Amino acid sequence: MSQKGKYMNSSEILTMASAILRKARQLGAPLAGFANVGDLKGAPAFTFAPKMPNAGQGVGTRTSEMELNPGEAQWPEAVKSVLVIAVEHPRANPEMDWWFGKVSPPGNTQLVNVVKELCQWIPATFNTGVFHFPYHVERGGIYLKDSAAMAGLGCIGRNNMLVTPEFGPRVRLRAMGLNVPVPSTGPTPFDPCAQCDDVCRRACPQKAFDKITYTPQDYDQSVLPARDGTYARPVCNQQMEKNIDHAKEEKADGSEKPVKIIKYCRICEFSCPVGK
Repeated sequence: MSQKGKYMNSSEILTMASAILRKARQLGAPLAGFANVGDLKGAPAFTFAPKMPNAGQGVGTRTSEMELNPGEAQWPEAVKSVLVIAVEHPRANPEMDWWFGKVSPPGNTQLVNVVKELCQWIPATFNTGVFHFPYHVERGGIYLKDSAAMAGLGCIGRNNMLVTPEFGPRVRLRAMGLNVPVPSTGPTPFDPCAQCDDVCRRACPQKAFDKITYTPQDYDQSVLPARDGTYARPVCNQQMEKNIDHAKEEKADGSEKPVKIIKYCRICEFSCPVGK
């Protein structure tokens, strides 16, 4: 990473940050914001996950190739702030989140391409060091929903998802690091869940929100998954496992033979009235 970021004054940092946000949107990420690493280290997911039972297990997790405890995020020493980007994942384009065999979902590919472009443009334009976070925390990634909330993209809803004003929870996220201490552009006072009657929780086919699973007394923090601890991740995981088991082989663009297409549940997303 370049060392120039160490010598930028606050005005230069804010000018650079504004230009980066504009560039991210030009490249196809309609939502983007910054989260300072100092703020993120105390964010709920980062403090809760290492204490959560069965951390680092379940659908979507990977074997760690780093010296990390389960649920622990690792921060590269040079990274001082995080740029979080989001793309909309509308109901009309479900394939954005489908796994085509072992091929990453198209929505994630779209996000990766935006970050790759930024990883070239930012150092060339500002002589500032960057870091492309991998998706999985076990392999050096970060908790994207909390990072997005700290960046002001939305809030963590009672469905345990990021809820944005523009698109509700129907978004997909990616992040990159910078060696410049950009101030957090959030959190935001936006809170649609305060006036909602839990349509997302009632819609869950596995009843993952039917009881309090985590309490402040047990985890020594007041902000818990789904805000108040009324969320059972292993139960949600059961639905994802069903989706994998029920996946069928279908013909897909770019593949000579039919591949197994995994279509994960999005019922709580679709039930949310925000952003429609």
